[in-house]
Amino acid sequence: MPLTASLTASLTAPESLHPSLWLASQLAHAATRCLDTGYAALSAQLPGGGWPLGTLTELLLQQHGIGEIRLLRPALVAAAQRQVVLLAPPQIPQGLALAALGLPPAQMIWIRATGKSGDALWAAEQVLRSGCCGALLLWQHNIRSENLRRLHLAAQSGDTLFCLMRPLAAAQDASPAPLRLALRTAPGGIDIEFVKRRGPQRDTPLFLPLPPSLLQRHASLDRPLPATAPARSLLPQLVGG
Repeated sequence: MPLTASLTASLTAPESLHPSLWLASQLAHAATRCLDTGYAALSAQLPGGGWPLGTLTELLLQQHGIGEIRLLRPALVAAAQRQVVLLAPPQIPQGLALAALGLPPAQMIWIRATGKSGDALWAAEQVLRSGCCGALLLWQHNIRSENLRRLHLAAQSGDTLFCLMRPLAAAQDASPAPLRLALRTAPGGIDIEFVKRRGPQRDTPLFLPLPPSLLQRHASLDRPLPATAPARSLLPQLVGG
């Protein structure tokens, strides 16, 4: 092959030079394993075709409870072969509602923070470094950039699905997360804005229809998860301490 033709081929296929390279007009090839989102329209917009494992993913919420758990449901069901950790959620997790989504309560661990964000961040880092959980969902309102870097680094030590829930206003802040999605309410589902991804900028949100929860019409029948524990008392059981 002539030299000019070889250079042209390399420019059109930058991954041939290094797997971390991609054209601005194309989605990056995921350097880590991904978990299928369960939504073909969303998977087609994500590098690797799914939720990345072993990295920090941010979901920036217009408000809590707009469908973020239903959005993650297919991936959480797959990840629930190992335990799934809910860390500092804004509401008490409801066992019956989780079961209705296909998430067995026996595989779910609820860790409540004691009011100090440092405890929740410490617990998150221990869960990620332990490698014992299939997924970690962490809710935080304010978090410093250095703590984001620590969590991102800890996530890379394993293959846990790690999603950090933050307010929508945090989209203006810098973050080491390779994937940042802003979620807003929409009739029949949610609008997803791609704040950051390894690929071309998408100017219009993606509307994703979400089926209603089976228990949305019967919320009074729900019951909270039976076991609760402060972060620092539960983590030794996770990491074998």
